Amino acid sequence: MSAAKLLRTKIFPHTMLILFSVFFLFPFVWLVFTSLKSSNEIFELPPRIIPASFHWSNYKAAFETVPFGHYMLNTLIICVVCIIGQLFAAPLVAYSISRIPWMGSKIIFAIVLATMILPSQVQLIPQYIIFAKLGWINTILPLTIGAFFGAPFYIFLLRQFLLGIPKELSEAAKMDGASEFRIYAQIILPTLKPALATVALFTFVGAYTDFMGPLIYLNDAAKWTLTLGLQGFQQDHGAQWERLMAASTIMAIPMILLYFFGQKYYMQSGSAFTGFK
Repeated sequence: MSAAKLLRTKIFPHTMLILFSVFFLFPFVWLVFTSLKSSNEIFELPPRIIPASFHWSNYKAAFETVPFGHYMLNTLIICVVCIIGQLFAAPLVAYSISRIPWMGSKIIFAIVLATMILPSQVQLIPQYIIFAKLGWINTILPLTIGAFFGAPFYIFLLRQFLLGIPKELSEAAKMDGASEFRIYAQIILPTLKPALATVALFTFVGAYTDFMGPLIYLNDAAKWTLTLGLQGFQQDHGAQWERLMAASTIMAIPMILLYFFGQKYYMQSGSAFTGFK
């Protein structure tokens, strides 16, 4: 391999990837080191990235000041319920639209896609009125019930994945006497594992980082999620930035672990977009 080709195909792309990685990782590195600084070091000029001494007590102090452990539990409950709902509803809707011929399926799918165009702000007041009349305010139901109807984006993603699965598999199973539900449960769902893992990842990230929904529907501080807890901590203890950074670091850990353990399935789900031919 010539030096010019090596530079173009290996050295330059890897150098650019490393530079971009450093660029995107720097805010998180700054967050972690800031959480280990003293209150005086945070405002030093010129700023120091690595603290002179690591103050691990900031993490203990943050959890003693605000019940972040309780907020974490509330958040994880909402995330798990949303994941269960999406994994139940979205594949069913996508399967019925893409694999079962029935009158009006294309129209229904077009309506599903059209709902993605509506800004979320437009839906806030009508949804709040509905949930208020149902008596669901200050419960997790407004934050989770929608997942059991399937999100339009996940339905679209799974449909694209299903279009790439040969219909001969279903036809062969029908010839052997398998029902539609058995085909879905024993043939389609195992094939959908990479795409379902992606749906689970996206659902977790969306529910975990949601701020507007809990802010609107959760009035009781005992039911707050992590995002509301951090906001409340900033309002009540805004000057204690080292504790706020410690709590923010703890909040980021599940997202990082989720990425490392789920990236294999996320990469495999790239085939879900083969329908864009």
